[in-house]
Amino acid sequence: MINLRAGITAASLVVALVASAGADLRTVTGEVVELDCSLSKAPADRGDAHAACAMSCARSGNQMAILTADAVYLVDGDYTANRNAKLLDFVARRVDVKGTITEQDGKLRINVASMAVVKTPN
Repeated sequence: MINLRAGITAASLVVALVASAGADLRTVTGEVVELDCSLSKAPADRGDAHAACAMSCARSGNQMAILTADAVYLVDGDYTANRNAKLLDFVARRVDVKGTITEQDGKLRINVASMAVVKTPN
């Protein structure tokens, strides 16, 4: 016979683990930039004026980042595979990025789960 109390406790633990895993995802809003340019050429390294250069760097597999109003997040994870293949549609665009944020060697990193272009009002 299955112990009902143990079953409920186990089910509660699974729900708690799933909820806490989802809690790690955060959303940041910023521009997808090439890391070296964003730090050395600011503000000339952003937006349409720098899109072609940023795209070239992204296609070369350079480190890309999300530049927000108050931080720089290095992009990690699947979006960087195959020379940033999943990032190419977002380079030099303002985006909402959902992912897991960590800090390593004093740098913020985001392992991207999803990304969407921020729609501008007409």
